[in-house]
Amino acid sequence: MLTPKSTYRLQIRSEFDLHRAAALVPYLHDLGVDWVYLSPILTAEKGSGHGYDVTDPTTVDPDRGGPGGLAALSEAARAAGMGVLVDIVPNHMGIETPADNAWWWQLLKEGRSSRMAEVFDVDWDANGGRIRIPVLGDGENELDQLSVVDGELRYYDNRYPIAEGTAHPGDTGAEVHARQHYELVNWRRADSELNYRRFFGVNTLAGLRVEVPWVFEESHSEVKRWFDEGLVDGLRIDHPDGLADPKGYLEDLRTLTGGAYVLVEKILEPGEKLPADWATEGTTGYDALADIDRLFTDPAGEHALTASVPVDPFHEMIHGTKRGIADGILRSEVLRLARLVPASANLDFAAAADAIAELLTCFPVYRSYLPGGAEYLAEAVRDAQVRRPDLADTITALHPLLNPFLEGSGELTELARRFQQTSGMVMAKGVEDTAFYRYSRLVSLNEVGADPAIFSIAPLELHRRLLERETDSPLAMTTLSTHDTKRSEDTRTRISVLSELAGEWTGILAQLEDLAPIKDPTFAPLLWQSLIGAWPLSRERAHAYAEKASREADLSTHWTAPDEEFERGMHAAVDAAFDDEAVAALISGLVDRIQAAGWSNSIGLKLLQLTMPGVPDVYQGTEFWDTSLVDPDNRREVDYDARRKVLTDLNFGALPQIGPDAHAKLLVVSRALKLRRDRPELFTGYTAVASSGEAADHVFGFDRGGAITLITRLPYGLEQRGGWGDTTVELPQGTYTCVLTGASVSGGTVRAADLFSTFPAALLVQEDAS
Repeated sequence: MLTPKSTYRLQIRSEFDLHRAAALVPYLHDLGVDWVYLSPILTAEKGSGHGYDVTDPTTVDPDRGGPGGLAALSEAARAAGMGVLVDIVPNHMGIETPADNAWWWQLLKEGRSSRMAEVFDVDWDANGGRIRIPVLGDGENELDQLSVVDGELRYYDNRYPIAEGTAHPGDTGAEVHARQHYELVNWRRADSELNYRRFFGVNTLAGLRVEVPWVFEESHSEVKRWFDEGLVDGLRIDHPDGLADPKGYLEDLRTLTGGAYVLVEKILEPGEKLPADWATEGTTGYDALADIDRLFTDPAGEHALTASVPVDPFHEMIHGTKRGIADGILRSEVLRLARLVPASANLDFAAAADAIAELLTCFPVYRSYLPGGAEYLAEAVRDAQVRRPDLADTITALHPLLNPFLEGSGELTELARRFQQTSGMVMAKGVEDTAFYRYSRLVSLNEVGADPAIFSIAPLELHRRLLERETDSPLAMTTLSTHDTKRSEDTRTRISVLSELAGEWTGILAQLEDLAPIKDPTFAPLLWQSLIGAWPLSRERAHAYAEKASREADLSTHWTAPDEEFERGMHAAVDAAFDDEAVAALISGLVDRIQAAGWSNSIGLKLLQLTMPGVPDVYQGTEFWDTSLVDPDNRREVDYDARRKVLTDLNFGALPQIGPDAHAKLLVVSRALKLRRDRPELFTGYTAVASSGEAADHVFGFDRGGAITLITRLPYGLEQRGGWGDTTVELPQGTYTCVLTGASVSGGTVRAADLFSTFPAALLVQEDAS
């Protein structure tokens, strides 16, 4: 099995297609990248900026460069000695434009008897054999807008097929519609009445049943071609938790690819382990992100920041947000589960649905993989019984139905399997997409795969976790920024500095509320911290973020029912950051104070990620400072010409200063990646490096087996205390060269002030290392 030393994620779209990616390969090679890592490239909805709404899994998207583009990219990578990793989406397909999805079109036309009825996950009995499609507007007679045009049913610009023999001359559109295998319904009915499985709450993404052998084969026919023809070396699997049988799917994939390198986009809660029997090398690295981010937060700031925001403790908050999701946008999934409860259980339907919703709410991780993870269901049962004693008997009765292995049958029922598929949806929507926008004490901690209740991680604990990673999952990915992160790495590292001046921050927050009131005491800290982390940014970006974040929080305003008065005030506050001298001075003054510490954090964070155990990924463009916010902000065009020029200059010019131009970050990224790629023997172990002296807690270091990483943490506090003083670092005996600066360092006891005289990080290589 070929495995990468590092990867570089590219967002492939019509504006940056596979041909442009192929032309970028020489730069990526010069940067030190080992494998190119591509976002989904199968044919997706026209204009899709992300590619997760695949409409035809049998072709490479023509708008993304088509088969020729993939061949060109693969050829360029091979010529540079690089591999190719591709993101694929087995859980769902895009159905927003039925005419562009031949499989969905056929299903709508032929209904339950269609061959495609095995492809999509539809509960036919829930609506008399018709699929509900939630597209109608709020008018009283929306069905009157239906018409028959060119043998199709039309609703404004939406096109739908007509079953054979169901349209007659003189029929109205509504009359034809009544005879179809689908029913167009008001969009508001989706949350409680849909009868097809979606991706989370997205109506335009319909779940697939890849557990059916022929569905797996046909939906992966193009993927198989990539490996048969040697075009691709590895895969990233999107959302495996949505699949009926993730373990079985990965085994099928291993057979199809011939045992290629495979990663899974899997969120692990603190203490949770990836199932050991999965055919994968590990996760895409959100767990690593969560760990190393917390090395750069000051535990001394936790109390003041927690006290400054009137929110419930995080785990109490998420019970409410998850239950809101189970009763709201995922109500249709809960009702589908309740319909699967056998009549022999003698449970009242409403009580069963209520209890299932509570169990989903109390589920402590994304999902179980029965019989593995049965302890998580047992924990949810106990929690639900405590919270809802009125449902205790119903919950007790449901437990063996949701885990048939309790009674030794060893057979997964549809109810038990589908409950597992649903728990992750509730977790993702209730936590990442709601609670993360409400819990605002320090929003750099509110990141995908992280638990914001965990404020910081001590150096000793991080060493333990990195050693465990080296032992258990050395080929899993590590990451800092992705297309899914709520804030990019450099935005977060600046926000993290606020933990070092927590008391001052709370005072500034109060002044901002006086000058530019947002009138939501939980949302205001999130908005101001995010803008400070990304400052300076355009007014357009700031307003777009404020609107999305406030509606995701779902408190003062909402996606489906925006509160115009609140949003006017919120946007006025954003404008004040640009137009009101007092507000602008508060923001720019704070940014000026913490910016250098943020840059220091970014350098340290990046070097740590690039050299720690695991396979480091660099998200597109983040070799420069990148202060992006949530998507689509983090998918903006990258100026590669500027990066290419700076990389060339670094090879011949003087060492850069750490400053706004980000040249120093590019230096760190390129030299760490090159060392990792060209000297892999230096990265075969893990030993903590000790420090001592008055500022010892500000040093974190490790020896990977000849390559030694040393970084600065909590730099604002370090400056406040007057610098390194007598702090020393204990290096193994030998002579070292710093890859970043070229300086020579002798082993033994070394002054931290000398090690960090140029940069707040050092990457040392033992000169006689073999």
